[in-house]
Amino acid sequence: MRASSIVSTVLSVLLVAGVAGCGKRDEAMGPAQKAGQAVDNAGDKVARDIQDKLDRANAAARQVADSASQTKDKIADATADAAADASKGLDKATEEVGKKVERAGEKIQEAAKK
Repeated sequence: MRASSIVSTVLSVLLVAGVAGCGKRDEAMGPAQKAGQAVDNAGDKVARDIQDKLDRANAAARQVADSASQTKDKIADATADAAADASKGLDKATEEVGKKVERAGEKIQEAAKK
């Protein structure tokens, strides 16, 4: 069961108990009324504590998701930069090989003329 469902269930039970207990309050409460009030107060505190923990967990989850997204973007940028650098290096190497082949061809032609 999801935590939000638990909170909803607890709050629903407390609401029903609160509505059932609504009535004219006398100044002098009996032991059962005091116990009921203590249960109500404890239930309210538990519900608030659970909601607070859920809020903190949701905030932490959002923070992790944001951090993951930023990391993904950085990796994508670094990968694109690395690919561009590799492509430039390959182009330069190809050009250098072409020049060396051209020089070798020229030397072969010069040697053939002699």
